[in-house]
Amino acid sequence: MSTDRPIVLFDLFGVIARHQRPGAMDAMALLSGGAPADAFDAAYWACRLPYDAGQFSAAEYWTAVLHQLSLPAHPDTVEQLRLADIDSWSRVDERMVAYAQSLREVAEVALLSNIPADHADAFLAAQPWLHDLDHVAFSGKIHAAKPDPAAFRHCVIALKADPADFLFVDDREENVRAARALGMSGHVFTGHAELAAALDAWLPTR
Repeated sequence: MSTDRPIVLFDLFGVIARHQRPGAMDAMALLSGGAPADAFDAAYWACRLPYDAGQFSAAEYWTAVLHQLSLPAHPDTVEQLRLADIDSWSRVDERMVAYAQSLREVAEVALLSNIPADHADAFLAAQPWLHDLDHVAFSGKIHAAKPDPAAFRHCVIALKADPADFLFVDDREENVRAARALGMSGHVFTGHAELAAALDAWLPTR
């Protein structure tokens, strides 16, 4: 049962922040010691979930990636890759940042993002607006990554709310399905105008 508290729960990348910087994967492949770009891409994603979910440290993640590529995991290489990776995910959509902030006049606004802990620290330092939200949940910090129901339950508990109070916004349909399965409303993000229309329809029901 809803407590009539409207809470908009945003994904970060692909909604408020931009996806990975174009060309970043090729640049990191070169930093790795010359791995082919397609092999690097495959290893990068194959090892990613434990890193996102806080089960791997940055050093453990990059060591796993390099070992999968049969490359040595020198500490300097690991650190160069870590910093390049953080930079590749550092861009935000300023229009969406402003829109999310404006919603705090009519709703609580929170964030749930799949992001490693060290990336989260860098993002928090670079984006002070995050500190003004009602709650921020990073997968690497809460040890649960979407679409794991535990990630959504964390937000419900942290905000002392009911799932029915939430509208979850994400650009990945599987994550929206997981939120709906828990009892939240959900919106698959395709753009600002579509989201604004969905929120205009949802808010009067709270």
